[in-house]
Amino acid sequence: MRREFRAEVETALTDALAALGLPTDDLGVERPPEDVDATLASSVAYRVAGDLGAPPPEAAERIAAELSTADADYLDGVATLGPYLNFTVTDRYFADTLAGASDDEWGRLPSTGERVVVEHTSANPTGPVHVGRARNPIIGDALARLLDYAGNDVTRQYYVNDVGRQVAVFTWAYEAFDGAGLPEPERDKPDYDLVRYYRAGSELLEEGDPEEAEAAEAAVAEIIRGLEAGDEATAERVSEVVDTVLGGMRETLGRLPAAFDEFVKESRFLRDGSTDAVVDRLKRLDEAVYDEEAWQLDLSGHGVDKELVFLRSDGTSLYPTRDLAYHEWKLDEFDRAVTVLGEDHRLQADQLRTTLGLLGTDTSGLDQVFYSWVNLPGGGMSTREGTGVDLDDLLDEAVARAREEVERRRADQEREIGDAEVDTIARQIGIGAVRYDVVSKQPTKGITFEWDRALDFEAQSAPYVQYVHARTLGIEERADGVPDDPDPSCLTGPTERALLHEIARLPAVVERAAADRSPHVVATYTRDLAEAFNAFYRECPVLDAPGDRRGARLALVRAARHAVANALDVLGVDAPRAM
Repeated sequence: MRREFRAEVETALTDALAALGLPTDDLGVERPPEDVDATLASSVAYRVAGDLGAPPPEAAERIAAELSTADADYLDGVATLGPYLNFTVTDRYFADTLAGASDDEWGRLPSTGERVVVEHTSANPTGPVHVGRARNPIIGDALARLLDYAGNDVTRQYYVNDVGRQVAVFTWAYEAFDGAGLPEPERDKPDYDLVRYYRAGSELLEEGDPEEAEAAEAAVAEIIRGLEAGDEATAERVSEVVDTVLGGMRETLGRLPAAFDEFVKESRFLRDGSTDAVVDRLKRLDEAVYDEEAWQLDLSGHGVDKELVFLRSDGTSLYPTRDLAYHEWKLDEFDRAVTVLGEDHRLQADQLRTTLGLLGTDTSGLDQVFYSWVNLPGGGMSTREGTGVDLDDLLDEAVARAREEVERRRADQEREIGDAEVDTIARQIGIGAVRYDVVSKQPTKGITFEWDRALDFEAQSAPYVQYVHARTLGIEERADGVPDDPDPSCLTGPTERALLHEIARLPAVVERAAADRSPHVVATYTRDLAEAFNAFYRECPVLDAPGDRRGARLALVRAARHAVANALDVLGVDAPRAM
């Protein structure tokens, strides 16, 4: 209901300003401070005070005098407090919130009819997913979920590098080395098995016997040329390695979970001729320069300091060239193309957008979301020497630590929890804690992941919010059902109204977060919702409430359950049935 209420406030403000002959842009509508008895406020009086020739408090009074609520369903009235206009809601606002949130789809917005592709993760298939890159699939998956909740038709894509030098090195090494002479794999997974070959091959090329390294370089170059030429035999050799490693990576990503609708391979844009077509168009640009080593674009006249190299002297393309073809295809197939990128790709992203513009491609539908790294505190995890920390390690430890906490609390449960359920709860809490801790921060800010904070049931963490969902279910399971027609007029207490206000916000939060490409806004909302529910739970008995109040509070508990479950779902965090 908050979206509808805000629309009514903005309409009333616009009409009042127009009646006073004032500009109607920038209405300054926002949430008021907690100590103000209002649902929304406006600071527009500051902006128009000069036009009215009056101080802001007097400007606010004059605007309020012109403001009408006659056609509003939810706007009850307006009062001024200094320069601010404060808007209150009608009883119908609360009643419609309670009714609307009885639907387990609460928070989902109507269809926009817009097709959106979200490309994320896209890590090179050269080994297990490292924890430093874990922010990409977590943010990318949450962003795709958020855009889906906002009414868009969302496709999730993983762009697979099956052409470049790294996969050529990997393919050569897999064929050249005897697995029996390599270290044992760290896990019984295909990506851990094959990465041993890649490490051995890279070591030989960088530090091995010069003659052996020279022969290996020649073999790698031959694979690259075969891929560029569309040679089927070469493509099959590379695919055997790439698809095997990718299978293991997908298994790890599935634990988060981060699912994909399409795995789009770079080689596709070599085979269909689109990369060659891009190269031809790039060569014709005024910015194109050729020296003895490569074709490149001088983008300095467009605010990009580094040249974009798009074709080697031997006629083979580079990743940016194929990426241009890929993005032109995405922008042609979809209304919007969202890409989640590490902060180290900002230059490449600027080069891409600038070059697409020079090629005449409309980039208004291109959104690039950047994230910083995830770090672990020193000594925070047991790691295998020399391999760093893989995402599988982090998730294993998250589940193990969550299990310890669940087992500790197991004796305090009102009903017996079996081992299988403990397994499920530990996985939901542990992995939920990782996801939530990552997605709850602004993407551009660095993260140092800390176990004590992430798994704290009392702090503002995933378990803190998840526990609210488990508590709502516990209340409903002990009740004899929610009445079909609860009386919302029974919900007049301050904590009841505060909880209804938070439940009402969810669709508006989804809308705003989707527009800003900011899943962390939803995480902040879940904490506000959890705090409102806990205050209600402390002060308002539900099962022992008298008369119609019991049914109304049960309906409020159900509404809170739907809101918290769906807000967590946007973030990709499970909502456990018990904790």
